[in-house]
Amino acid sequence: MIKSVVFFKRRPGLPVDQFQTYWRTRHPEVVIKLSGIRRYVQSHTLPSIYAKREPVYDGIAELWSDDLAALRSMVREPQYQRVKADEANFIDGATMGGIVTREHVIVDGPAAAVKSVEFVSRRPDPSVDAFQRHWRDVHGPIAATIPVLRRYVQSHTLAETYARRPPQYDGIAVTWFDSTDAMRHSATTDEYKRTRADEPNFIAPGAVATILTTEHVILG
Repeated sequence: MIKSVVFFKRRPGLPVDQFQTYWRTRHPEVVIKLSGIRRYVQSHTLPSIYAKREPVYDGIAELWSDDLAALRSMVREPQYQRVKADEANFIDGATMGGIVTREHVIVDGPAAAVKSVEFVSRRPDPSVDAFQRHWRDVHGPIAATIPVLRRYVQSHTLAETYARRPPQYDGIAVTWFDSTDAMRHSATTDEYKRTRADEPNFIAPGAVATILTTEHVILG
């Protein structure tokens, strides 16, 4: 299967709680009627983050389908236009972006309370294939040693999508922790330091943006 990841900010002037409530309780009514959708997950930025700063995104939506043909068929059907029309009720369309990815599960543990989503851009010198191989085969095993990490999934932007235009991100790294305190503790470990030390080998400097979220499984 493949996974479409969409990221966005809420409509200007819309309070965070109202945005999250509408997205979680109203918007799924139109999304789950799409044909070919296998799984649908919303990840909402933690409300506590807003007291400190405005996050880069208010959340991500992840939709799984069988393959690119199924995804293309989905966006051509009339129901998809109903989805887009409803997005205007709570999303700032100008901030909306997306990538189509394939998942690589590095640590196959249970999803936990805090889901960290990192948007990754590769260095300009490695090819897409070299970047993905290093991320999955070299970096993945290093990060997997972080002791408080519960689950770790890399979502690599599909190589075949680069032919149309450069994607906004080359992938998304998703990690789950029991709590924000556990996540902070992970940053004090030697395993975390080794993980961060490897990033310049394949990630562009300053090219990682992060949001901390709560996951809501809507379908699947």
